[in-house]
Amino acid sequence: MSERPVIALRVRPGQPTASERASVDRCWRASHLLLAPHRLGFFLAMLVLVAAGSWWALVQLDRLSPVLSLPYALSPSLAHGAVMTFGFIPLFFAGFLFTAGPKWLGVPPLTPRQLRVPLLLQATGWLLCLTGAHLHGLTALAGLVLAWAGLSWVTALFWGLIRRSRADDQVHARTVGAACIVGCLSLAGLALGLLLGEPDVARACILTGLWGFVVVVYVAVAHRMIPFFTSSALPRIDAWRPFWVLWLMLAVAAAEVVAVWVELPGSPQGTAGTVWRVARGAFELAAGGVLLWLAVVWGLVQSLKNRLLAMLHIGFGWLGLALVLGGLSQWLGLAQDAPVLALGSLHALTMGCLASLMLAMVTRVSCGHSGRALVADNLVWTLFWLLQVATLLRIVAAAQTALAGWLLLAAALLWAGVMGVWGVRLGNWYGRLRADARPG
Repeated sequence: MSERPVIALRVRPGQPTASERASVDRCWRASHLLLAPHRLGFFLAMLVLVAAGSWWALVQLDRLSPVLSLPYALSPSLAHGAVMTFGFIPLFFAGFLFTAGPKWLGVPPLTPRQLRVPLLLQATGWLLCLTGAHLHGLTALAGLVLAWAGLSWVTALFWGLIRRSRADDQVHARTVGAACIVGCLSLAGLALGLLLGEPDVARACILTGLWGFVVVVYVAVAHRMIPFFTSSALPRIDAWRPFWVLWLMLAVAAAEVVAVWVELPGSPQGTAGTVWRVARGAFELAAGGVLLWLAVVWGLVQSLKNRLLAMLHIGFGWLGLALVLGGLSQWLGLAQDAPVLALGSLHALTMGCLASLMLAMVTRVSCGHSGRALVADNLVWTLFWLLQVATLLRIVAAAQTALAGWLLLAAALLWAGVMGVWGVRLGNWYGRLRADARPG
């Protein structure tokens, strides 16, 4: 009777054995959040995201029904804009930047314990701000101050990495660092505007933070990472990312910031107002068209074969659509002598572009750093398309029809549901050891 050949299983250096994987502690522990920067940053971001989404859905329900009768010490629209711009997104930024940033810059990474206090300040500040929006304006203001202190601290830590770097290519990191400074100034301006009772200034600071901070970080990371991810998953596509593309996207963001302050006292009137609207509309249409072309060049069509990659490309495509919609709203507003779909274009940007990219990027990083396959499973894929439905509902609600309030409630409930399911799932990962027993 012949013996069966013995097959030697080679284990790559550093790769855990089957027995090591079986012995992994499967329990969720808060201490595990301090094993890697992305764990703590992403977990706190999910906490604020789920809280903010649930709160906004309750506000929309309160607007349509007398059942809740919520008290308001702060404009809910201002609070909504503030937390959606400066709340959870900078926490996601911190988790990503202190994971990828040291690799970009060729410097030793910071430990999660060095990030613990500033990240907790931000999360605590925003939860306090949402509570204060109903209880007392000073409570909300105190929350903003805590959040500003945490964001400023994180910005200083990131610039510390940049200063220690000797890497030849620091363009993306320095762009992100400059955007973080804009974010700190914008958040400080928001707090000052609320303190002085200047809601228009506060709103302008929120929009400045959106375009000058959040969008700039997104486009810098997209310029660096989307072509890389695409060429890795689809080898036939080269990683094409000339710097003029980055300069174009930054110019668009800068132009939108300028527009915020030009229109601060109200849209220009008369001939000057007509020229301004025509020029702004033309600029946004042209910029949106170029960005839609860029989405195709970066492999939008080819990416549809890979769910996770498709999420990134579709999310980026929303940036071009948002600008096109913004340009059309300027021209339609000029024709009807009234604002048209302005909030539609804003939410095409925030929900369509930023949230879609957030869902894709955070899922990808979380899968990779938890020892899971880099794929969007059926649950994530379903959540992504539900987010697209919520975005469309919010854009249609901006048309101010008789059903606008109900459409807004539907969009808010769908957003809260999507982010709640996603947040609970990934939050469960961050408090557990990696499935493959590797460190991190």
